[in-house]
Amino acid sequence: MTPVPDLDLDLAPLDQAVADLRAHAASWTATALPERIALLERMLPRIAAEAPGMVADAAHAKGYDADSPWAAEDWTTAPWALAQGVRAYLHVLRRLAAGHDPLPDAAVRSHGGRTVVDVFPATPTDRLLLNGFTAEVWTLPGTTREEVRRRAAGEYRGRAGAPAVALVLGAGNVHAITPLDVLHKLYAEGEVVLAKMNPVNAYLRPHFEKVFHEFVAHGWVRFVDGGGAEGAYLTEHEGVDTIHVTGSERTHDAIVWGTDDRAEQRRRTDTPLNDKPFTSELGGVSPCIVTPGPWSDADFRFQAEHIVTSKLNNSGHNCVASQVLLVPQDWDGTERLLVEVRRLLRDLPPRADYYPGALERLRATADAHPQAEALGEDCGRLFLSDLTDPDDPMVTDEVFASALGVVRLPGDDAPQFLRSAVAFANDRLPGTLGATLLVHPRTERDHRAAVDEAVAALRYGTLGVNCWSAFGFLLGYTPWGAFPGHTRQDIGSGIGFVHNAFQLTDVEKTVLRAPFAPAPRGLFTGSPSLSPRPPYFVTNRTARTTMERLTAFTTSGGLRRLPGIFLSALRG
Repeated sequence: MTPVPDLDLDLAPLDQAVADLRAHAASWTATALPERIALLERMLPRIAAEAPGMVADAAHAKGYDADSPWAAEDWTTAPWALAQGVRAYLHVLRRLAAGHDPLPDAAVRSHGGRTVVDVFPATPTDRLLLNGFTAEVWTLPGTTREEVRRRAAGEYRGRAGAPAVALVLGAGNVHAITPLDVLHKLYAEGEVVLAKMNPVNAYLRPHFEKVFHEFVAHGWVRFVDGGGAEGAYLTEHEGVDTIHVTGSERTHDAIVWGTDDRAEQRRRTDTPLNDKPFTSELGGVSPCIVTPGPWSDADFRFQAEHIVTSKLNNSGHNCVASQVLLVPQDWDGTERLLVEVRRLLRDLPPRADYYPGALERLRATADAHPQAEALGEDCGRLFLSDLTDPDDPMVTDEVFASALGVVRLPGDDAPQFLRSAVAFANDRLPGTLGATLLVHPRTERDHRAAVDEAVAALRYGTLGVNCWSAFGFLLGYTPWGAFPGHTRQDIGSGIGFVHNAFQLTDVEKTVLRAPFAPAPRGLFTGSPSLSPRPPYFVTNRTARTTMERLTAFTTSGGLRRLPGIFLSALRG
């Protein structure tokens, strides 16, 4: 039953959007695979056309110019991420259209008694542009190789869903979240989509409407604005069948259990106010685990850049921003690494913590930690070099701003430390969305069993080995979501996976890997590749140019564009 509305709301546009979608849901279900492919192919040029405007508007909203080095992240997380997601779907759908299985036979294999799927690199271009980067999807224990292959891309292999209207409650931080969630609902679940923009980045709605122009014209997608009241109205609307939200645990609980004095009782008795099918991605406190090893001075500098990137990207307003560094208390490299981290936090150009409430959260963090170091000119970067209280808010609560804490753990060698770090990450830190593990190739070779055990044991939906876990958000082929096991009564980091171009079922987690050191130095560390310093590093000097050129290539192809990408990347 549609709820009694707040009389101050303008409900007509919301009701009309739902009615339009319901009227056209069946036509999307009936849209044949060749036309679904063609729609994505025609979308790519529109992404290219809107890219400069998306970046300029995002940069302005965050407080810097579109030609600022910081704008590299806006090229990465708006037009390029969206184009990469479209390319991933196209790769899989074209395989299906050609009569092939979605997954190559060699991509599905057994590893340590588990069924694992190699999902990246998926194309020769992937191998060239992101040389040395890989991603594999671990399926749930007991899932067989045959089941993985049979169940992939079920929407296109005899298990298409019935017509339905999905409500996507958009996130306000990362620009590509909302359109990528729309694509997932359309192409992986077969549902038409009402996307409510978050007020923080509602300025992107005109760009998204142009990018999705054909879907809007056919009545398969609608974008609307509004705040919490509009969102609440739509979640209970009788015309909405399913819900997906990126946000906070509080948002999920308000929708499912309500906000009145009976909400907690409803949760305890599992009698929700809203029992529609619900998926979510809700964040948490993400760790970066630093394994002791034979690091060189260059390794300390490079990995400090990696760590600081995972904190300062988007001013820390990311659901998998590194919030807690787990380091060995007895390793002589710990202080050397922290010196480099401090230097970068201090020397990088200032930028605002723009997200609503960020400054208040930073002030609260500083008040709770008199020993906190405030680093950086005219900005609120906080560094807490020795967290010891198990109930410290930096350990128990997501800050969602530019504060980074350090927890020192025991362990005389890599195996002992990894056991301590895995236990701390799994049992003490809230959330299961993403974790990062840094380990020198020689350490991994010498302690293979311990590293493999840590990778298997960490309960996170995405684990990055020498790769910030957020990179899994960008690839399109990699499922993105929390580690399975949460329930609506204890939602944690959420339920379900999005992106996932191969449309795998029974997903447990994604494991990303990247070179420990950039080319050519990787040759001497045991991680050879052709990849220079990644363009998403906040220290990359040519990142904005590289990502602008990479976006142009991803949206339009053309081998003639590759030399320009490589030249820019090598200068980074």
